Amino acid sequence: MRLWEFPDQYVIEPTDGSNGSSLAVSRVDGSMSLIEKLPESSSVRVPKIRTIFGVAGVLKLVAGSYLMVITERETVGSYLGHPIYKVSSFKVFPCDHSLRNSPADQKKMETEFSALLNIAERTPGLYFSYEANLTLSSQRLNDLGGESKELPLWRQAEPRFLWNNYMLENLIDNKLDPYLLPIVQGSYHHFQAAIGKDIIDVTLIARRCTRRNGTRMWRRGADSDGYVANFVETEQIMHLNGFTASFVQVRGSIPLLWDQIVDLTYKPKFEIVRLEEAPRVVERHFLDLRKKYGAVLAVDLVNTHGGEGRLSEKFANAMQHIVSDDLRYWHFDFHHICGHVHFERLSILYEQIVDFLDRNGYLLLNEKGEKMKEQLGVVRTNCIDCLDRTNVTQSMIGRNMLECQLRRLGIFAAEETISSHPNLDECFKILWADHGDDVSIQYSGTPALKGDFVRCGQRTMQGMVKDGINALLRYYYNNFCDGTKQDAIDLLQGHYIVSVSKDMTVPSQKKGLEAVASFPLALSFVLTGFFFATLSLRQVRYDLRHLFFSFLWAGLSVGIAAFVRANGRIFCNRPRLHKPRS
Repeated sequence: MRLWEFPDQYVIEPTDGSNGSSLAVSRVDGSMSLIEKLPESSSVRVPKIRTIFGVAGVLKLVAGSYLMVITERETVGSYLGHPIYKVSSFKVFPCDHSLRNSPADQKKMETEFSALLNIAERTPGLYFSYEANLTLSSQRLNDLGGESKELPLWRQAEPRFLWNNYMLENLIDNKLDPYLLPIVQGSYHHFQAAIGKDIIDVTLIARRCTRRNGTRMWRRGADSDGYVANFVETEQIMHLNGFTASFVQVRGSIPLLWDQIVDLTYKPKFEIVRLEEAPRVVERHFLDLRKKYGAVLAVDLVNTHGGEGRLSEKFANAMQHIVSDDLRYWHFDFHHICGHVHFERLSILYEQIVDFLDRNGYLLLNEKGEKMKEQLGVVRTNCIDCLDRTNVTQSMIGRNMLECQLRRLGIFAAEETISSHPNLDECFKILWADHGDDVSIQYSGTPALKGDFVRCGQRTMQGMVKDGINALLRYYYNNFCDGTKQDAIDLLQGHYIVSVSKDMTVPSQKKGLEAVASFPLALSFVLTGFFFATLSLRQVRYDLRHLFFSFLWAGLSVGIAAFVRANGRIFCNRPRLHKPRS
């Protein structure tokens, strides 16, 4: 596609040889229409032309609209024979000429909101395809009826995995089907390896749910509808000798109403909100999972002690009322059993859940695309973040299921494993490690911890040092960056809808003590106080009065530090569009 920048409109021209109509987007108010030919341009102002690869959508703010397009892409592989692309670069084009005649308060609000779109341009892990429906697993695509397969991709798409669902609404309302491009946030990696004379192709796809999307500390637990934070569907697909096998797992935060609000401490306390609603929220969450996946095994990896233990206890109590033949709950204290280095002990967990995996299986299609076997249930794994412990556990389950599939096809003998094929083993480890890093970066801002075990098969000193650095980076992002990032996500996903009303206030407007609270300023006062306290202390031998000044400066520093510690929340970067539940 080509995007033409005219003074009064943007025009998107198809370049696929279809001779289709061009899309015109007004730069005044973002209104859209199809036009048969390009407008004539004056010789004085020649329109700027750039190549684009798709329209992500249009976002309406206070007075203007903003057109989001894909300006760079990278081919990463294929899905069911169709090319898959990763978004390398986004660009936002403002359609806000009408803002010139808007009141000052609207202009101020527009500036605040549009600044969040700069963060949106850096959204990681976005994938799309022009022909394949990335929002559906192989099994769900196989089950689609003939009529459904004939529908445009956006009509086939699973809304919860459609990253730009909200931004496409204006294009849908204007019936602009040729320009509707479904985008998924998640991960895509694949490899090919030889097993003797056979070539195996393994793909790992992650699909992130948008219902409760967000950052690590500002999106915890579930909402009142049962949608959980960091819910990701992971599909492992294997192609070999014309056969296709697919195995799906899911992860998601503990489905209770709970928060962990940052307050400058390394590990903020867990806060369970409206505990009386826990049974209803848990039931609603698992009812939705059973409708979509069949039987469910909930594997809970959190600690049995401390704040994690209290959360796990409430989760287990809520599950007691709804467990059944096709809904099971299994607690496995990952840190107690595996410690920080003995992750091979996850084999204990596998032995405990293998009956569920055998009974519910995986999808298997023969050379003709006929279904030989189907997956009847799903393993739902959680820890606290649903990142590090979860990824190690899911990679273990994925490894065992791939071995089962290879035995079913007669490629592996009864006792043969992936580990007995070094090249396949290395590729599989890298596949899952990269997958874990992608999912983690989207939620926490850093690659996954414990990734050295997934990548190398054992804990290494280099990996533990890297984990320490990433843990500190997570602390920094959580406390000083993620509030604004959460606002950008809420704006893009339609969780916060901008409206013009008489009682408009700037969403980022701080009140009271929060208006003057600044952690860098407070830190500079503390360090300055200790600096002068040290200088005064050195002068005590010449004049005892300096001892008083030394205590005075030290006292001021300690007092400021104690105040910051007691009021840590107001010194953190907090979301402005949605207030925390507690």
